Amino acid sequence: MASLPYRTVPNPHPSSSKKSTPIETHKKSQAQFPKLQENATKNQTLSKSYFTQMSTLSKQSKIQEAVDLLIQMDLKSLRIGPEIYGELLQACVYDRALQTGKQIHARIIKKGENFARNEYIETKLVIFYAKCDAEKDSNRLFRRVRVKNVFSWAAVIGLNCRLGFYKEALLGFMEMQEDGLLPDNFVVPNVLKACGAVEWIGVGRALHGFVVKMGCSECVFVASSLVDMYGKCGVVDEARKVFDEMAERNVITWNSIIVSYVQNGLNEEAIRVFCDMREEGVEPTHVTVSSLLSASANLGAVEEGKQGHALAVVSGLELNTILGSSIINFYSKVGLIEDAEVVFSRMNEKDVVTWNLLISGYVQIGEVDKALEMCRLMRLENLRFDSVTLASLMSAFADTRNLKFGKEAHCYCIRNNLEDDVVVASSIVDLYAKCDKIDNARRAFDSATTGDRVMWNTLLAAYAGLGHSGEALKLFYQMQLESVPPNVMTWNSLIFGFLKNGQVSEAQDMFLQMQPLGVEPNLVTWTTMISGLADNGFGHDAIQAFCRMQEAGIKPNVVSIVCVLKACIEISSLQNGRVIHGYLIRHFLYLSTPVATSLVDMYAKCGNVEEAKRVFDMVSDKELPIYNAMISSYALHGQAVEALALYRRLKEEGLQPDSVTFTNALYACSHCSMVTEGLELLDDLLSSQTVNPSIEHYGCVVSLLSRCGNVDEAFRLIAAMPYKPDAQILGSLLAACREQNNIELEGYLSD
Repeated sequence: MASLPYRTVPNPHPSSSKKSTPIETHKKSQAQFPKLQENATKNQTLSKSYFTQMSTLSKQSKIQEAVDLLIQMDLKSLRIGPEIYGELLQACVYDRALQTGKQIHARIIKKGENFARNEYIETKLVIFYAKCDAEKDSNRLFRRVRVKNVFSWAAVIGLNCRLGFYKEALLGFMEMQEDGLLPDNFVVPNVLKACGAVEWIGVGRALHGFVVKMGCSECVFVASSLVDMYGKCGVVDEARKVFDEMAERNVITWNSIIVSYVQNGLNEEAIRVFCDMREEGVEPTHVTVSSLLSASANLGAVEEGKQGHALAVVSGLELNTILGSSIINFYSKVGLIEDAEVVFSRMNEKDVVTWNLLISGYVQIGEVDKALEMCRLMRLENLRFDSVTLASLMSAFADTRNLKFGKEAHCYCIRNNLEDDVVVASSIVDLYAKCDKIDNARRAFDSATTGDRVMWNTLLAAYAGLGHSGEALKLFYQMQLESVPPNVMTWNSLIFGFLKNGQVSEAQDMFLQMQPLGVEPNLVTWTTMISGLADNGFGHDAIQAFCRMQEAGIKPNVVSIVCVLKACIEISSLQNGRVIHGYLIRHFLYLSTPVATSLVDMYAKCGNVEEAKRVFDMVSDKELPIYNAMISSYALHGQAVEALALYRRLKEEGLQPDSVTFTNALYACSHCSMVTEGLELLDDLLSSQTVNPSIEHYGCVVSLLSRCGNVDEAFRLIAAMPYKPDAQILGSLLAACREQNNIELEGYLSD
């Protein structure tokens, strides 16, 4: 803004020690005029020189030196106009030098109200305090200014946006229009940001129309803000339309559309747009790479995420807290925690978010001790735990059923006033529920001051998980009485609770009520129904539910397929199993390990071991679960030789057998009376570094020895094993004693 003229007011009553005649005064004035003019010119030149020096120092961020020159001017009684104070205030804005700016403001006040109320000075002061985020000072001055121009409005609206007062920013924009001021391309982006933040799509669309009408839509900053606003309001198609119509795009524009896709779950599209951006030759920023990493993490796209990390390194982007946190988040989510640790160690600056991400990463993979160690190191850095830290720890303690540590974390929340946070409160409820302390969970729920739907769902799921379907149903109705509408997660938990409690009819009734009440069953709902029906012996109903799910247009996932194959096993329906297998082939789903494992299991238990073997052979990258399923299949069909050959093969492939592997292999030996091979397996088991022999393993060997007449050896094994024999083990040995007429041992066992 150009500086406004500063008018000096002449003194109407000049003092004089003695009276002068008009002629004498006229002569004296004629003699002094050239000297006064010369002094005025000299002072003006000197003032300009000072102004130039102060301007240079201000641009070099040497504000204090510039202020020292101001003091010198004051001492020399040189004219200090509004433009000089404006220049100094602008320098304070650049450096966010709030205290220095306040000192300059004090000097302005000392020059008198007439000077301080100059429009230029008032505007500059409002801008200064707004840019330094001094909300109270800025708003106080803004309310007092005589002329509210577009510059002061822009400063105040921008301040409200930065501080998150979005509704105040929008109300200010409306008031500005009522004052007859037209917003410029500095005001519009802030207003659009506020619309996106509060999701006022109607106001955003109206502003879009205004922008087009005023001819501002060609401005790249305004158009980028429109893209961002539509994205935050969830109208991605409109965002893309604005993006495609832009004649000029900068990196901010590209970032806006990529972020919009990520925020709305369109991660694949975000990656495609990123590739388009690279083809256009636009250099990425921290925001670009962070968005790409978020999309890759959400998709589990390891290669794309690694390329994003490499691009950040090649582009020379500083590993700041934003980029570093994004990389750690990516590696943690895709299970590459070691890479996340390396990135964390290389970061010079780490904030609470960075620490929380690594702690959460450890919790996700069950490394609770490492998570706790990170918490200890975090405290050594003088960083306080926030609600995210505590929620992660509570989740870890809940998953490990560590009630002692969980209670300590709960106490920390109380001492630091974190228990009212909804996420923390939900984690506390979940902790007590998983530790079978449902009464404590209920007390934590009742003591929470703010209970949103997440809290209600957490407690309801806890009751359902424990099979307390009656309490879950009470809570379901209670939340509605307290004006908390249940969502699909609520219904899913309630249905799960009924099914876990064996109340199949009640679960089916609840399921049928969903759609009439405006709640669409989702994939989790259908999968819960299919699994619950199969577990409760309603295999045919489970298969019908699977068919209805597809009719509803919901594509099954791995979990729902495994559940429906379990239903086929339940009713020994080879025909239905083959139909599902055909569906999997058509949709290229049969090659995943869980699905292939379930197919092998289904074919074997439905009597077709040859088909089970064909499925097994089709899987190129075989993991331990599918080996276990095939060994179990051979054992079930009395093919112990094949089972043991497969056991040796998996070891040759470098896989470590687990408890299930040994159980299946020993079962095969037991049913085929292969004593030598069974004892060799037992030796392998006892020498294993990864598997501890269970009573089930010993039971298989005892059964094998008993069947083959080695009663004494079976008895010695029972005496040597670290478990007290159960009824099944003693029963198999007693039966063998009777068969061999070993009355002495039979009597001993009977006693």
